[in-house]
Amino acid sequence: MSPVAIRRWAWLHKWSSLVCTVFMLLLCITGLPLIYHHEIGHLLGNEAEPAKVAAGTPHASVDKIIAAGKALYPDKVMMFMSQEDDEPDIWNLTLGDHPNDDKNYVPLAIDARTTEVLKVHDFENSFIGVMFHLHVDLYAGLYGKLFLGFMGLLLVIAIISGMVLYAPFMRKLDFGTVRRERARRLKWLDIHNLLGIVTLVWALVVGATGIINTWADLLVKYWQYTEVNQMLEAYRKLPPLSVDKQGSMETAMRNALAREPGMKIAFVAFPGTLYASPHHYGVFLRGDEALTSRLYKPVLVDAGTSQVTDSLDLPWYLTALLVSQPLHFGDYGGPVMQFLWAMLDIATIVVLGSGLYLWLKRGVTVPKQEEEGVVDDDAAMPALARAGEAP
Repeated sequence: MSPVAIRRWAWLHKWSSLVCTVFMLLLCITGLPLIYHHEIGHLLGNEAEPAKVAAGTPHASVDKIIAAGKALYPDKVMMFMSQEDDEPDIWNLTLGDHPNDDKNYVPLAIDARTTEVLKVHDFENSFIGVMFHLHVDLYAGLYGKLFLGFMGLLLVIAIISGMVLYAPFMRKLDFGTVRRERARRLKWLDIHNLLGIVTLVWALVVGATGIINTWADLLVKYWQYTEVNQMLEAYRKLPPLSVDKQGSMETAMRNALAREPGMKIAFVAFPGTLYASPHHYGVFLRGDEALTSRLYKPVLVDAGTSQVTDSLDLPWYLTALLVSQPLHFGDYGGPVMQFLWAMLDIATIVVLGSGLYLWLKRGVTVPKQEEEGVVDDDAAMPALARAGEAP
């Protein structure tokens, strides 16, 4: 590349990095415990534990489970219910003052066999809850998500520009060289470049999937207003279905599973929530493989009759969203995948931290050592040394 091109790439790398570095450090630090959120939750005693009962005890009717939850909160309405893939003996219920309650909702965990309401800890004020909000939306809702999405975009730009600068910067050095005998700043520059190029693909994947995840709310609403609304044309002039006229959830689930055999219940959205309509249960099914367990098949069930209205194939943008989530958090491949994601996360923290250190120490003069691949700011390719200064 010409000196002018290198200067331009170095400028892009420097400023895209500087703007996003602090926020990316925050995301990497908070993302690390989220990789092991289940394990940490159990360790801290924040996860609901099913009662020990005789082996083979059958599951109770879903309608009885819902009734057990509503008995505790008769003034609230059902919003969602779900099951974790690794906890088939627990139903998680969410009740609120209205179907889209985002402030006064109540989470419940109910034993699927005994209908006993299990102890649920306050997720919002728990360690994992705080890490989750700092990582996902900075406690600022949709605006926080979109802001972090923009920071993720700057990260992707910084990675690509750093990759472009890596070849000319290392042209006189062997790949992976760390000059330990040189000045501290020069050593950290080599470590920064080495870890940056090693974690390149992972950082791009996590950065890109993180951007997609920040669009989740907007993508779901777009899907609602397009494909779902077209299917509900026949219900458009009808008044919303009242809670006392909602039909059996047990029957609704059975009919949904009969419509899509070989799948399992992932979660159910009740009428009026974001994932349903004012007249339907949104029954979301999933497969039983590592990948298909994250790809949902939505089935609309008439909430009054518990009969299936239709089933949908998710559009490509929602499929991309669902695939991006396990890739982002690394929580679909078992302990090996979790460990790999954690190590790469730590390496990225070092990359970001070393980049910040190099920027803060930018006033320190780096000797001209052209034979080692480093040039000073007045040499023929002045941007190379400056490129190493940016995070």
